[in-house]
Amino acid sequence: MSARAAWRLETLGFPAVYRYVAGKIDWMAAGLPTEGEAANEPRIGSLAVPDVPTCRLGQRLGEIKDDLCVVVNEAGVILGDVRGKAVEADPSALVEDVMNPAPSTYRPYVSVHAMAHHMDETNARRVLVSDADGRLLGLLRREDVERVMHAAHADGPVLASQ
Repeated sequence: MSARAAWRLETLGFPAVYRYVAGKIDWMAAGLPTEGEAANEPRIGSLAVPDVPTCRLGQRLGEIKDDLCVVVNEAGVILGDVRGKAVEADPSALVEDVMNPAPSTYRPYVSVHAMAHHMDETNARRVLVSDADGRLLGLLRREDVERVMHAAHADGPVLASQ
């Protein structure tokens, strides 16, 4: 809430008023409840699969068993990702030598509708979802977005098929 609103509540006799200084976007990025017209709109945080293959700096590619590995530090902060042909490189290569050091990430409050359009425009098959501090929350798959969009719009696909 705004500083003005917090002060007003205090003048009305509310003894414990707290102002969330980080703001509404940070509140939503933490997956906390919201109110208003868009409060019931599905968000990508609810669709993100938390079980994502991860790896660390210093690991060898030969240790990666999936077609995607999200490079995280000990706090779970996303440092990069290894995917596609990079996974198939020399098994003795280090993760940091082949990783994409700046994968796009999205906050859990992004609407499924907005993400559907983004994935359609970029032909993305999957995206990473992180909190405001960059910690990995999960992986959002195109098919999960399609499923929700099809349920909401039974009149046909929203995303182009891939």
